[in-house]
Amino acid sequence: MAGLLRGVRGVVRGCAWDCGPRRSRCSTAAGPGPAAGQVREAFLRFFQGRHRHRRLPSASVRPRGDPALLFVNAGMNQFKPIFLGTADPRSELARYQRVVNSQKCVRAGGKHNDLEDVGRDTYHHTFFEMLGSWSFGDYFKEEACSMAWELLTKIYEIPQDRLYVTYFGGDSSLGLSADEESRDIWLSLGVCPSHVLPFPLKENFWEMGDTGPCGPCTEIHYDHIGGGRNAAALVNQDNPDVVEIWNLVFMQYDREASGSLRPLPQHHVDTGMGLERLVTILQGKRSNYDTDLFTPILDAIHKGCGGPGYQGLVGKADVKCMNMAYRVVADHVRALSVCIADGVYPGMSGAEVVLRRILRRAVRFCSEVLHAPPGLLASLVPAVVGILGDTYPELRKNEDQIVTIISENEVAFLSSLQRGRRIIDRTLQQMGPSKLFPVEVAWSIYGNLGFPLDLIGLMLEEKGIQLDWEIVNKLAQEDAEKKARSQQTEQLEGSAAQLDVHSLAQLQRDGVPVTNDIPKYAYTLGPDGRYVFSPCQATILMLYKDRSLQKEVGAGQRCGVILDRTSFYAEQGGQAHDQGYLMLLGQQDVLFPVESVQLSGGYVVHEVTVLETLRAGDQVQLFVDEAQRLACMVNHTASHLLNFALRCILGDGTEQRGSHITAKQLRFDFSTKAPVTTQQMQEIEGIIQEVIKRDEAVYMAEAPLMLVRSIQGLRTIDEVYPDPARVVSVGVPVDTVLTQNSQAAMQTSVELCCGTHLLKTGAIQDLTVISEHQLVKGISRIIAVTGEQAKQVRWRG
Repeated sequence: MAGLLRGVRGVVRGCAWDCGPRRSRCSTAAGPGPAAGQVREAFLRFFQGRHRHRRLPSASVRPRGDPALLFVNAGMNQFKPIFLGTADPRSELARYQRVVNSQKCVRAGGKHNDLEDVGRDTYHHTFFEMLGSWSFGDYFKEEACSMAWELLTKIYEIPQDRLYVTYFGGDSSLGLSADEESRDIWLSLGVCPSHVLPFPLKENFWEMGDTGPCGPCTEIHYDHIGGGRNAAALVNQDNPDVVEIWNLVFMQYDREASGSLRPLPQHHVDTGMGLERLVTILQGKRSNYDTDLFTPILDAIHKGCGGPGYQGLVGKADVKCMNMAYRVVADHVRALSVCIADGVYPGMSGAEVVLRRILRRAVRFCSEVLHAPPGLLASLVPAVVGILGDTYPELRKNEDQIVTIISENEVAFLSSLQRGRRIIDRTLQQMGPSKLFPVEVAWSIYGNLGFPLDLIGLMLEEKGIQLDWEIVNKLAQEDAEKKARSQQTEQLEGSAAQLDVHSLAQLQRDGVPVTNDIPKYAYTLGPDGRYVFSPCQATILMLYKDRSLQKEVGAGQRCGVILDRTSFYAEQGGQAHDQGYLMLLGQQDVLFPVESVQLSGGYVVHEVTVLETLRAGDQVQLFVDEAQRLACMVNHTASHLLNFALRCILGDGTEQRGSHITAKQLRFDFSTKAPVTTQQMQEIEGIIQEVIKRDEAVYMAEAPLMLVRSIQGLRTIDEVYPDPARVVSVGVPVDTVLTQNSQAAMQTSVELCCGTHLLKTGAIQDLTVISEHQLVKGISRIIAVTGEQAKQVRWRG
């Protein structure tokens, strides 16, 4: 190890590790070796400078447009549209070839869940940083392995004899042979043959989900002991002495719903290395918690609770679970801080309920194990910000809000904790000599007091009492299945309009142009003040049925129709898709009602049930339901005015968190430090009604994304925008707000938006908020109606 540390210090002094003159508060390492910030920066600069990767910021831990995920749990999440082929061809995303970043990740729910392991060992975490590099259809296995080996052995100077490499050993049930190509690459790089090990599907085949892109992976493991021994037998054995540090995934297959594998049209590389484990190695430690990513937090815990300091004990050596408590609290306050900074707050469903569970677990360890005074957890936030705030500036920006939310939730749970403890103690007294706690009592505490099940188990475990986890898990599974059934219909809707990755690739290979959907904006105001929608005629380019492209579909079948041009609005940007029908040219008695409209990789797919045979090349006329479209336009423009009015009354810290626009109403979610008062809501409505009364013009124009990002006061959300982007400005021409140093956008609503909007605000007529409530602490939801419906609601009071 001494040689390793000498080598690392040598690299630190060289230019490869130079992180510039600015130093974070934690830039001095907790022990020998480089600071965590230097390790992170060296990784990013290696791929950016030496290997021409584009350096990207971390995405939010709130998944973007992916309801299957609770949290971003891997660096690849933000790139799923590239892997699936669905990225907008006009967006930056579609142009990525080589990228690198350090991604904030949370694994505490769903398929990847490390929550219950946190604290029991020294290397599992709910929040961690994933150092990642990607190739999208550019380089593949040989280059990826070479880069990884160069970084680890030449830049970080990790001794080669401590590194072990695994590769996919094949799977006869899937007809997959061993990935001998990867094996041979590692051998050619000089890796000792006894350090190159095959493993089966479970360890060395990576899948995005039950279906979708997947492929073999090769992993790099590190032996903490070293000393010339051969530790091959300890690889992948969950041994703390030999840990995985880097996973290189080679996406080359697509798993079908049937379970079969098809080669992907393009090969991709997706690599991920945990920063915490890497820093542990380079700082000469055996525990992640002994590095400068954690020691300032552990010191703050010790100062706050005044008890024994952290000793790093695990298992039976940690008699009173004090060291486990230190690790749990340090880990959990990092996760809480990062999630809250990204707009995920403790709540009652989805990711919010998982975060609530994390907070309550941390509070319980603070209170009952560390015997800390109330408020300890929130007091640790400045230590987290000091460690991570330079890399992730949103932590500094939202530090006060993080402290407030943690404090308020801690007070609420301490009261519940006392009640739950009394119930458990009373039940234990009534049990007599039994060592099995009643499941119905545990389930009641979970359901009525919001106790996480693992927390109940921990409290009982400390008292030597067991819980019948088989029954508990069965109850939890039944509860989850019930919720899943209620969502099943929604998940199935629109399936015929979602192009798969192979069909998208075939369309591109065959030169089928993406759909021209500019006609959706082709409407004007007539002399009588009514909207006139231009007619649209199109040619069927391809039909899509049963996950394959077809030239012809017979009567009675459901399919997707891809046209060369369309006036239909595909569901995106929070606005519902258009309704209407298609009609074969010259056959006015046969209508094809459009059930949904979806956008995939630039192709607009119209889902219809075929009443008469449709063929590629057929000419069709498009008829959009004008009343439904106009109602959506009214509500979408009204939502922009609402966003502007919220900022005026509640301040610049108010940010949009989501919206959903239909013909009936608009739903708008936003972050706020406190619930909106009745007085504030009246003022918000008043601002909107004044803009309606003035009948302001609504200007829309496309402009280069780089230019529009400089607009002062521009309202954006965490979304991937096309380039050029569409700017929607109320009352001020787009050219004016684009003028350098213009303040015009500060005085009106200016947003990037692909939706369809009114040309004058007067058509909104009125807006009334019919509901405002907090989804979770810090995020409110407004539901509002417009037009005649708003007037009726107002009249009824």
